Amino acid sequence: MCKLQFKNVNIEINKKKIINNLNLKIKNNEIHILMGPNGSGKSTISLALAGNKKYKITKGKIIFNNIIINNFSVEKRAKIGLFISFQENIEISGLNNEYFLHQSMNSIRKYNNKKVLNIIETKKKIYKNLKILNFSKKFLKRSLNKGFSGGEKKKNDILQILLLKPKIIILDEIDSGLDIDNLNLILNIINKLKKKKSFLIITHNPKIIKILKTDFIHILYNGKIIKNNNKNIIKFIENNGYEKFIKKKNI
Repeated sequence: MCKLQFKNVNIEINKKKIINNLNLKIKNNEIHILMGPNGSGKSTISLALAGNKKYKITKGKIIFNNIIINNFSVEKRAKIGLFISFQENIEISGLNNEYFLHQSMNSIRKYNNKKVLNIIETKKKIYKNLKILNFSKKFLKRSLNKGFSGGEKKKNDILQILLLKPKIIILDEIDSGLDIDNLNLILNIINKLKKKKSFLIITHNPKIIKILKTDFIHILYNGKIIKNNNKNIIKFIENNGYEKFIKKKNI
């Protein structure tokens, strides 16, 4: 079953076309890697998928579980099971991280007609997952992402995924700011989550592909996707860069 599909999608910013005729299918229990040179449009895809109004879908459809979501609000997209982690996490002063997690969990539970959790029940779930991440409880009492290091922000993203249980997860530069131990920890968590979820992971780091149970690798260039499921292409890009890869493909 296809969880997420981009069907002939064009995306523009300020009337400038960034993504051109994007076609991509992500099925159940798959990990897709999206790579490409700077400015190729990788983050544009995640921002448009999140529902950022600056990124306009001028052609085509984004389909999630057989529902066209082009006009869905940011909140509705989250409630139906989309989770998007951005390259630069938003910092919100005054919004307690624990309160944010509690409200987010209950908002999704209400939408799915599940029992609302009280704060004690929420804390039990949070503390259980903090242990999995080797994440300190002190971050719960701080403002959301405020003063967090890059690695702490990424671990907070994974904490949200473990608690909110989205169906499909888009991660933009998930390795940013993480030391090798925490990177390995998070990549192994992603591999375990693959049994129940699907991922689109945007990265510049080909080394994470060696750890992740990757199903598809996509190279984005000039707003278009070049599909290649051969992991050897990553070695070529590592050794020669994108420019030689593009020339080799005669694009």
